[in-house]
Amino acid sequence: MNKITDNKIIVGISGGVDSSVTAMLLKEQGYEVEALFMKNWNDTTEDAACLWETDVKDAMMVCDKLDISLNTIDLSSDYWEKVFTNFLSEYKNGRTPNPDVLCNQEIKFKAFLEHAENLGAAKIATGHYARIRQQADIFDLLKGLDQNKDQSYFLCRLNQTQLQKAMFPIGELDKVKVRLLAEQAGLITHNKKDSTGICFIGEQPFRQFLSRYIPPKRGHIKTTENTIIGEHEGVYYYTLGQRQGLGIGGVTGTSDAPWYVVQKNIQENILIVAQDHDHPLLHSYSLTASSINWISGEMPDIPYRCQAKNRYRQTDQSCIIEKIENDKCSVTFDLSQRAITPGQFIVFYKKDVCLGGGIIDSVD
Repeated sequence: MNKITDNKIIVGISGGVDSSVTAMLLKEQGYEVEALFMKNWNDTTEDAACLWETDVKDAMMVCDKLDISLNTIDLSSDYWEKVFTNFLSEYKNGRTPNPDVLCNQEIKFKAFLEHAENLGAAKIATGHYARIRQQADIFDLLKGLDQNKDQSYFLCRLNQTQLQKAMFPIGELDKVKVRLLAEQAGLITHNKKDSTGICFIGEQPFRQFLSRYIPPKRGHIKTTENTIIGEHEGVYYYTLGQRQGLGIGGVTGTSDAPWYVVQKNIQENILIVAQDHDHPLLHSYSLTASSINWISGEMPDIPYRCQAKNRYRQTDQSCIIEKIENDKCSVTFDLSQRAITPGQFIVFYKKDVCLGGGIIDSVD
């Protein structure tokens, strides 16, 4: 392990524009900057290999342009053990997990952080659209100023130690400005398309990808009146509120309106659908969540009024955390919520401050 240098920052570089500008800004601010490319998914298929090779090449070109060294590390075994096995287990149980949140908790701000410290870095930096504010001995996680790109939701599992050792230089910027800075600096990533899809797995036909690990199990698609109108390939491939990919053609006696998944019967492998986007089965006012992480290290006094998101990109919803038992809580919303999905994260906010979050267990 190298001696920690206070001015040394290691940037998690992905080959995208956000991490490229992160590295550039820190170097301009006078830090001793190195970059680290993490390989977190071991996929030998041609498309995945090409994507990985392209990202590495782009990262190398950015580092050459900025005159900073590039380190690489293979964390694919950590990702498999600490993120992907949970991902598969949740889907097998009929839930819809969010691996990006666990990836940040276990890989980017744990395994990566430990490796960066071994390289002598005082802190790590990533291209997340979020901010950190220190007040006395407490580090607050704040939303990114660009509300369209804010990624604090995905950072809800971080703790005080992780925040103390992290930096988010582009959290004060909007995406347009980030791309402009990259273009002005001549960085090859300035117009590169934003990555989407599952963390480190990327854009793949989801059902096809999942079927590699969870075999199809055909079952009935039924209406809320218990009429069979089609077949599905396994209830775990679908999520509440889903419209696309149901494969339901014209159904005698019904309109041409689209069908939505309104319920999943895991035990009997039945998918229940309706043609109402706002069907009562999709709406609820409360939920129970577990594995709650409070970023400050302390839970607030209960009952506690705040805002919450039960999915990424949702606008903040007013709610009350009414009781906590061990690491569980019951949350009641002021307004009815559509398609609250077990397995997803509920993330709590007080205005711009991300308080933490937990895993949705059930809808009440």
